[in-house]
Amino acid sequence: MKKWYQTPQVAVIWTIARVWLGLQWLQAGWGKITGGFDAGGFLQGAIAKAGGDHPAVQGWYANFLQNVAAPNIDLFNVLIPWGETLVGLGLILGAATIPALIAAAFMNLNFLLAGTTSTNPILYTVAVVLLFAGSGATYWGVDRFAVPYLKAAINKKAVANKA
Repeated sequence: MKKWYQTPQVAVIWTIARVWLGLQWLQAGWGKITGGFDAGGFLQGAIAKAGGDHPAVQGWYANFLQNVAAPNIDLFNVLIPWGETLVGLGLILGAATIPALIAAAFMNLNFLLAGTTSTNPILYTVAVVLLFAGSGATYWGVDRFAVPYLKAAINKKAVANKA
């Protein structure tokens, strides 16, 4: 039996929130892809926010940025815009919704840890709420059809391998 928040009627609300969230990510990512993107300045700014009496960035995270992200800036310059774009597309289409929501929340958490507030708390909260909605967030989207098909195909293969 489905919970009240997983019914098709309530799923309309989750779908609107999911598509809105997807549009936010798609717009952010596509803007970085087409407009050129370099995370170097952002990383240096975040590292600088780790000092003082009330640092906006915790020391351990600044160390991660300085020792892992900054030396691999070329990788992050690809991962961030394409990750944002793919998350946006997945959420808009309702395809791989749960992985897209996890990736969205993870990116927002990292932006927050880097001392950037902006819309990140709102986007993070919407992603977490949609994760709790579970199948309600995936009802009106590609996952509604793709997930049962993939489960059946995997089960069919598992049965064939046992024989």
